[in-house]
Amino acid sequence: MGAGKTTIGRRLAKGLRKEFIDVDQELERRTGASIALIFDVEGESGFRERERRIIDELTQLDDVVLATGGGAVLDCDSRTALTTRGFVVYLHAALDKLVERTRRDTNRPLLMTDDPIVRMRELLDQREPFYRQVADLVVDTGTRNLTEVVKAIRDASGS
Repeated sequence: MGAGKTTIGRRLAKGLRKEFIDVDQELERRTGASIALIFDVEGESGFRERERRIIDELTQLDDVVLATGGGAVLDCDSRTALTTRGFVVYLHAALDKLVERTRRDTNRPLLMTDDPIVRMRELLDQREPFYRQVADLVVDTGTRNLTEVVKAIRDASGS
């Protein structure tokens, strides 16, 4: 959450002349509902099931740069689809950067709590081992600018 997946993914896809797909945006487009509404109506488990199905489908496409939501790695099937069908980049940033980037974003249901900083830390503690498990490359987005991040990904992926 807040690592720069969409911004970096768009720029990378443009440079590689590939299609960019953001899983959350695609889910919203297909359902006609916001992520927040899906969470409200179906809960996190309902959202994760929808996310799993769409990741399975989208990872089978060629010539795409795919940005997943931060919790996608919680699902074993999604982790398998990502690692066996593509080059996976973990965009890492320190907690303070993530908090700064997300503090005014009202479209993040998991951060709608009395203490979003504590919740962000809990999410990172839960997810980071999975991020590192699936990653072919870890890039720090908190200390590099957009151009540097995209170049690092291109260089490492051989694209």
